[in-house]
Amino acid sequence: MKSRGEPAPARTEKGIAVAALLLAAGRSQRMGLCKQLLQLADRPAIVHCLDTLVAAGLGEIVVVVSPTGDEVAGAVSRYPVVVAVNETDSCDMADSVRTGLSHLASGATGILVALADHPLVRPATVAALVGLHGEEPDAILIPVHDGAKGHPTLFPATILHDLREVASLRDVIARHRDKVRLVPVADEGVIMDMDVWEDYLAVAERLNSPG
Repeated sequence: MKSRGEPAPARTEKGIAVAALLLAAGRSQRMGLCKQLLQLADRPAIVHCLDTLVAAGLGEIVVVVSPTGDEVAGAVSRYPVVVAVNETDSCDMADSVRTGLSHLASGATGILVALADHPLVRPATVAALVGLHGEEPDAILIPVHDGAKGHPTLFPATILHDLREVASLRDVIARHRDKVRLVPVADEGVIMDMDVWEDYLAVAERLNSPG
C-alpha cells in the first residue's frame, strides 16, 4: 500500500491522470550484456529513459525489473519510483506489465508502457501522448515515425487491465482495434531500440550527434 507521501499520477483539471510502467526486466539475451545498464554519454540507458518520463511530467512511475535486476534497481534508486520485480521465468513484456499494474496506485486513467531499451525517446513525445490522452481518454495511442510503429504506447487503464484475461499486449490491442490511434511523431527515438550491439552503437552515435 502506498503511503501518503509517495508519488501519484498527476491529475489535470479534467480528472485525467497518467502513470507509467518502465519495463526493464528483459534478459538481454540477444545483446549478451545488460542493455538497461549500457552507458550512453554519462548515464546508463535506463536513466535516460527515466529522465525522459520525469521531464514529461509523469508523477507515478513503476520500474519493473527481473529477479536478478539488483543493479538495474540500484541505477534508479535516486528517483521517486516504485521498483517491482517480475518473478516469472520468462520475464516477458505482458508479465512485466501485469507486475507493474499490481504496484500502481489507484486513480490513473491512462498508463504509458515504456521500454528501457528505447533511451532516445524525447520528453516532448511523451508529453504529447499524455496531452492526447486528455483529449481522447478512450484511445490506445501508438507513436509512429516514418510509417513505423514505435514505443511507448499509452493505454486507457480500463483497456490495459484486459491483460488479466489475454496473453499479450498484442491481444489487448487486437481486442480494441477500433480504439487504436496512430500518432505521427518527428521523434526517431520511438523506433530506435537496442536489441543487438549494432543497435547500441547506432543509438550512442545518434545521442552524440549535434542537433
